[in-house]
Amino acid sequence: MAFAMKRVYEPAEASDGYRVLVDRLWPRGVSKERADLDLWKKEVAPSADLRTDWHHHPDRHDEFVARYAAELDDNPAAEELLALGREHDHVTLLFSSRDPSVNHVAVILDWLARHGASVER
Repeated sequence: MAFAMKRVYEPAEASDGYRVLVDRLWPRGVSKERADLDLWKKEVAPSADLRTDWHHHPDRHDEFVARYAAELDDNPAAEELLALGREHDHVTLLFSSRDPSVNHVAVILDWLARHGASVER
């Protein structure tokens, strides 16, 4: 099982494998056809409170990472992502954030790696 991340605004490619949007909100300006999703797993995204707090205080990234990792530990949707990795050779987690290194998907990939998944950065 291998997981990777990609902006939803980038074109879909066969190498993406199983494509999963992991944002709570649908990305602006992207049609469902263009997104070319296999699954929208919004339940794995940060809680509304955490997401709002993060947007108001982006300088507290370390706190966000710790709080979100704790949410993932208690979130059945995170375990479901692990299961998807066992079902599919390659799973690409799609997100809409502009920064590929400072976003919730980077935290998800770290969480998946700690739980035995192979991740590509």
